[in-house]
Amino acid sequence: MSVFAKKLVLVLSIAAIGLTGCTKKPVRPDPSSTSMGDGAYGKNNGGDTMNPTDYGDLNDPLFISDDMGFETRNGVYEDADVIRGLLEPVYFDFDKSGINASERVKLDAAILYLNENPSQSLLLEGHCDWRGTSDYNLGLGDRRAGAAREYLEIAGLAASRIETASKGDLESIENGDDSQMSQDRRVELVILK
Repeated sequence: MSVFAKKLVLVLSIAAIGLTGCTKKPVRPDPSSTSMGDGAYGKNNGGDTMNPTDYGDLNDPLFISDDMGFETRNGVYEDADVIRGLLEPVYFDFDKSGINASERVKLDAAILYLNENPSQSLLLEGHCDWRGTSDYNLGLGDRRAGAAREYLEIAGLAASRIETASKGDLESIENGDDSQMSQDRRVELVILK
């Protein structure tokens, strides 16, 4: 191979690497076509304004305290550090990490809650159903939590108030039916005190 041919191969290789390494900036959708449109945070698909206090009063005496310091009522668990179940989980389609429009209202409710409780932050726990390898499911759970984080940040929630974690399929029902598996594909919205 001649020196010219070697140089040509080298130049073409560098150009190919440079072109494949570049990524385009993502195109943002028109806000009016999303649930975020026109400042509609906190509006559900029916157009009613959601109020985080609709979830109930955590100071309600109907809370039951257990031996481990958790208080529970209607699926809400609270201890000195976290509140679980106050905000609804965001559900995902099989093997997907994109957030469906119908699920975005739950993230909008989280924004409202955090705006009213500025000393608290949010942990986004990504979960998967039992299918797939443990490593794959940990990655998918991470992508799901990351998608929720991105949505919240674009909506204006400070990145410093959001943490993510992936539990993959650790809490899934092994050999579950379709209904059970659909409940395993989620991001839990855990309030951090």
